[in-house]
Amino acid sequence: MSLRHRALAANFGLAGKGVAESIDPTVEDACWRENQASRDYVPQGRSYDDCGPAYGYGVNQYDSERSFEDVEPELAEGWMGARGSSALGWGEASPAARDAWERIGALAMLTI
Repeated sequence: MSLRHRALAANFGLAGKGVAESIDPTVEDACWRENQASRDYVPQGRSYDDCGPAYGYGVNQYDSERSFEDVEPELAEGWMGARGSSALGWGEASPAARDAWERIGALAMLTI
């Protein structure tokens, strides 16, 4: 597991948990709701109503066989249909989706 993945897992209190147990949409939503303000890419005062769908999109679209870079063009295409009430375009949503994608990847690495 990379140092970055270990740090992501540790920051969210996930060390030692199985990925199947850890990936719960309700838990993921609560995690990102609580931690959104600490993320560098979130402008001060940005509503979770805008960023939440991007986090959920990253979680729901995660594919352990592919990197975020590989799927980003597909994610960009699908964002307009997946964003719900979020006012973010893909350029603004992408960092949040990547962050969530990498968190799920870190969880997956914990089970190996």
